[in-house]
Amino acid sequence: MDKYIGRLLDERYEILEIIGVGGMAVVYKAMDHCLNRLVAVKILKDDYTNDADLRRRFHNESQAVAMMSHPNIVSVYDVSRNEDVDFIVMELIDGITLKQYMEKKGPLSWRECLHFAMQIGKALEHAHSRNIIHRDIKPHNVMILKDGSVKVADFGIARVASAQNTLTKEALGSVHYISPEQAKGAHVDNRTDIYSLGVVMYEMLTGRPPYDGETPVSVAIQHINGTPLAPSLLNSEIPTGLEQITMHAMCSDLNIRYASVTDMLQDMEEFRKDPTIRFTFLPARPSANTGSRVQPLVRPQTVPIREEPKQIEYETDPEDRRRKLLIGAAVGLGVAALLVLIFLVVRFAGRKDSEETSLPSEAAGTTLPAEVRVPGLIGSIYSDVPKDQEPFKYFTFVVDGNSYQYNDAYPDGVIFDQSISEGQLVAPGTEIYLSISMGERTDNMPDLTRYSLENAQFQLKAMDLNLTVLTEPEYSDEVKENFVIRTDPVAQSTLKEGQVVTIYVSLGRERIEVPNLANYTLADAQQSLKEKDLRYSIVEEYSNSVTPGCVISQSPAPETEVERNSVVTLTVSKGKQMVQVVSVVGMEQTAARAMLEARGLVVNIAWENSETVLSGQVIRQSPGANAEVAPGTVVTLTASAGPAPRPTEPDPPAPSEEPAPEPSQEAPDESDAP
Repeated sequence: MDKYIGRLLDERYEILEIIGVGGMAVVYKAMDHCLNRLVAVKILKDDYTNDADLRRRFHNESQAVAMMSHPNIVSVYDVSRNEDVDFIVMELIDGITLKQYMEKKGPLSWRECLHFAMQIGKALEHAHSRNIIHRDIKPHNVMILKDGSVKVADFGIARVASAQNTLTKEALGSVHYISPEQAKGAHVDNRTDIYSLGVVMYEMLTGRPPYDGETPVSVAIQHINGTPLAPSLLNSEIPTGLEQITMHAMCSDLNIRYASVTDMLQDMEEFRKDPTIRFTFLPARPSANTGSRVQPLVRPQTVPIREEPKQIEYETDPEDRRRKLLIGAAVGLGVAALLVLIFLVVRFAGRKDSEETSLPSEAAGTTLPAEVRVPGLIGSIYSDVPKDQEPFKYFTFVVDGNSYQYNDAYPDGVIFDQSISEGQLVAPGTEIYLSISMGERTDNMPDLTRYSLENAQFQLKAMDLNLTVLTEPEYSDEVKENFVIRTDPVAQSTLKEGQVVTIYVSLGRERIEVPNLANYTLADAQQSLKEKDLRYSIVEEYSNSVTPGCVISQSPAPETEVERNSVVTLTVSKGKQMVQVVSVVGMEQTAARAMLEARGLVVNIAWENSETVLSGQVIRQSPGANAEVAPGTVVTLTASAGPAPRPTEPDPPAPSEEPAPEPSQEAPDESDAP
């Protein structure tokens, strides 16, 4: 039997049965006795409990995941780290995995695929907005509920598992969905989840993953170097637009793949509205933080089918594909060299003619001024800046990934800083980096009710709002000690950066000192307990020393601290206990003594001769039969000593040798005596 079955974790979660086993953890059904509900408890396997670093990561990252709240993500209720077990408590899902669903149905219709993929995408969009990357998106981690809705699971444990960076047998189920950068052990970002989602969509549409092999390593290599068959070659009913979305998500080149799940969801929504749509995709330009300065990128628009745009072609011959890539790279380098040459010529000409007031412009018949004055952009709405009008047209305004920042002083979309100050004279074409406000940084207050204080504080800190978190202790009859009763502000309220948040933490049930009630009358004792919010039960006993109706003793003892509404047992005097004296007359005195002593009486034996009562039998008793006496009363028994001894007759005199004189014939007359 599993060692956790029947165990009570954190004095709250009773483990009932195993419902799933994964590579790193075992999932159990459990009863949450605090909230009286069934939950799923995921316990880290024993193989990993000796790895202190992994346990720490598992605990911290699971807590970060617990801050997420989205209808398409399995809710994490609690995270705990004990001496011998690490576990997370999640909502119990009544459904099956997407993998099980596909095994039953085979390839899904494109409508089902789109329905499930959009829900998975929305879950990832929410997670990515909180800087959480799943890293293990696969059908096994997607739950389908009975109503057709989807919930993504295993955020925290997927992140910890990815830290191992090994392709073992346990990884075989995940390697079919691994991104090329994961397979190479390179840095990963949110785009790794996009790749895995594309692979899941591929499998939903075709009934098989894009790559397979005998070993995890062989599959991983295919993700790095391979080119998958177009899904339409395996299922001709797949619409071209959905195939394009799937393959664009699966691009091994990060500069071609979707930059965000939001972009991918936008294309899915466009396709949902018009299944005949086609897309054109352009590779992303290098970001500013790589050292290249670029113009702001405008996301490519979807193109209606009637315009017949060139579609992405998916080569099936790797050698042909590599050849084309080499040719394309050579052409690209040639074009880049030509552009650099033109740029240097123009810059050299600018220096040579710097004394002139104007330079030839790119437009025929116009000239550029030698210097232009930088306009003031701070306070302007970026989208409203007329970039094609003077003086703005003489500058290149750079907006990159670092441009958008939270700023309490400026509304969303308003420029709050520029790299070159207003009024400075610069050459035309000078790049000005802009800082654009995203408004005041806010987030929704999570529902922390019944979370441990440590977990609640961790989640608020993870929101990165520089919140001032205060704690207020309170007694609670319902919430376990050191768990959150409520918060101020309440859940779902808008939180602003630097705001004060108060967490009301349970002290458990209030402890009350039991009063000393000895010798109180029952009525007074009951009133005293009622005033302290304590209940009572009554036990009656005889007492030779305590007045009837008064308290003899109590449990718990006086000055003991107990919880509110605890029961105090009062032992109340019934007065002295009376014993009824039974009749023992005629009984053998030994048996009579034993019977009376068994009733708590003291027996005294007096002996008396009797001609009629056998020796040893009781002749009489005092007190008499049926008398009511107190325990310890002396009962005197008069017992027969048998008949009194008879008096002894004197022996006759011995005969003499001389005969006795014979009496006279006549008696003397007494009257005649002298």
